Amino acid sequence: QVQLVESGGGLVQAGGSLRLSCAASGRTFHTYGMGWFRQAPGKEREFVATISYNGGSTSYADSVKGRFTISRDNAKNAVYLQMYRLKPEDTAVYYCAARNWGSSRYYNQYDYWGPGTQVTVSS
Repeated sequence: QVQLVESGGGLVQAGGSLRLSCAASGRTFHTYGMGWFRQAPGKEREFVATISYNGGSTSYADSVKGRFTISRDNAKNAVYLQMYRLKPEDTAVYYCAARNWGSSRYYNQYDYWGPGTQVTVSS
């Protein structure tokens, strides 16, 4: 089992940058595929980015491709989401999630979730 805690959210102006971090507990972090998802008020949770257990494979939602970068450091039990050129429509609660081995774009394939961190982008 793994426990996840996100950090790094906040308020930023449009065009700005933020780096989200997700710290994981446990000795088996290196076996988990990781994902970032987000949920805006009144909307369904949506996929943002995912990375495989060894960082060798990544995938992004079209809405963030070219602006966001997912990465991980297995030695630190952490996954990151670097966000550039933020837009007001990126405003949401951002969640990191873990699943065994492979990456996935589908939230129902993840077993563990963090409590989320709020990102607000002002226009």
